[in-house]
Amino acid sequence: MIHILLVDDHPMVMEGTKMILEQEGDIKVYLADSAEKVMDMVSSQSFDVMLFDLHIADVNGIDLAEQVLRMNSNAIILIYTGYEINNHFNLMIEIGIFGFISKSTNREQLVTAIRCALKGEVILPLSLVKQLRRTKFKGSKADEEQTTSTVSNMEYEILKEIAKGKSNKKIAEVVFMSQRSLEYSLTNLFLKLNVKSRMEAAIKAKQMGILMDSDFILK
Repeated sequence: MIHILLVDDHPMVMEGTKMILEQEGDIKVYLADSAEKVMDMVSSQSFDVMLFDLHIADVNGIDLAEQVLRMNSNAIILIYTGYEINNHFNLMIEIGIFGFISKSTNREQLVTAIRCALKGEVILPLSLVKQLRRTKFKGSKADEEQTTSTVSNMEYEILKEIAKGKSNKKIAEVVFMSQRSLEYSLTNLFLKLNVKSRMEAAIKAKQMGILMDSDFILK
């Protein structure tokens, strides 16, 4: 029997997913709707796979996964969400998360992803794989143009807030992510722009045409 921990704070999503998975016959699903409950269950039970929503009421799913992986570095965790996760890819890989499953996926894809994760296979959406294949961080002018095209909407919003002189804490509040997640997003952004600081990133973004003079308004 495959034991799965599903972490979500939407009752309909939890019950619907539980029903879909348990129809397989060899899968048993356990439910948790808060970080506290997850930590209690993980400390007292063993799960083959864990599915974490990206946005849980009291915690970010990636931050929660990091806490669980500190307790058990061999835990197999997948982010199960309806939101875009491309901006979190580097953070997910660094922490040790196995991948991502969209809530819009069908039953067969969901079950297949779980069984693949059990085999030690990383689960990623095709759109992200294509983006990673295109990404180049430094080099010729053509590379710079490619970098511009791979700066995500979220990273653009972060750059605009940097240009306004806002702190990491304030930026995290604006873009709705934890400060830790923002710091990892900044690291990824610095790599894309080949810079080492927030100020360099803002200046480089302006030089590349990502930001305009009007974006640099200190508040």
